[in-house]
Amino acid sequence: MNERTRDILRWYTGENPGVRTNLARLLNHGRLAGTGKLVILPVDQGFEHGPARSFAPNPAGYDPRYHFQLAIEAGCNAYAAPLGFIEAGVSDYAGDIPLILKVNNHDVLHDEKDPLSAVTSGVEDALRLGCVAIGFTIYPGSSNSQVMYEQLRELSAEAKSAGLAVVVWSYPRGSDLSKDGETSIDVVAYAAQIAAQLGANVIKVKLPSAKIEQADAKKVYEKQEIPISTLAERVRHVVQSAFNGQRIVIFSGGAATSDDHVFGEARAIRDGGGFGSIIGRNSFQRKKEDALKFLSTVMGIYEGSIK
Repeated sequence: MNERTRDILRWYTGENPGVRTNLARLLNHGRLAGTGKLVILPVDQGFEHGPARSFAPNPAGYDPRYHFQLAIEAGCNAYAAPLGFIEAGVSDYAGDIPLILKVNNHDVLHDEKDPLSAVTSGVEDALRLGCVAIGFTIYPGSSNSQVMYEQLRELSAEAKSAGLAVVVWSYPRGSDLSKDGETSIDVVAYAAQIAAQLGANVIKVKLPSAKIEQADAKKVYEKQEIPISTLAERVRHVVQSAFNGQRIVIFSGGAATSDDHVFGEARAIRDGGGFGSIIGRNSFQRKKEDALKFLSTVMGIYEGSIK
């Protein structure tokens, strides 16, 4: 284990050796092993958005095994998915890549403004499938957020007792937030802080805009002259908001968009001190050859071989 990985693990001395070992497995796997950077393939979109919206652009993605293959061949640090997708392929690829079981999910057949994800699997499933971590989504700002916080607390305690790391998707959403406010810099930074306070080992948030949603927060940002004009500055502020950069913060890839746009975001994450990307649709909605080339470029940006 190199010194960079050891430095990161020192931030988690309050965790037991099992959790720290599984964090090390995440950090020491794939092309970016030992760099302190992560590129994770998440494929929960079939549940979250529906099969056609997720997989019709690249029909190979309807097969759960395809995503294992893509993550492994690309050299990703980990593959994250709900119970069914992992169960459908894990026997063929056991031990080939660290796995993160997404233990709660939300469908859009009734997409309420204040969502509440259902718990769809548990710690026993994660252990049975050989996972290194569980993944859990919270929606700060939702009227149901307190329920999700309590669910996360219980699952997190159980997971950590079993030696599993905890990855939290922290996505602000709710009837009191504007749509643009969901990705405003103050709200995303707040979401990162909430996830850290809830004990997340790895925090996943969306990339923040320069908008400031909360009036009281706006006064502080202006008075303290917090730099947020560039994406790299905003990334740095979000990472700072997660225990002064002593928690692993990775950023969502979002909906499929142009290569140059994603590569520009990766450079901003790198330059702002972010720990990497969790890229789903921008990866698996491409033919595999194109996806591998795309992910190779993203990883090259993070490792510094591509400027």
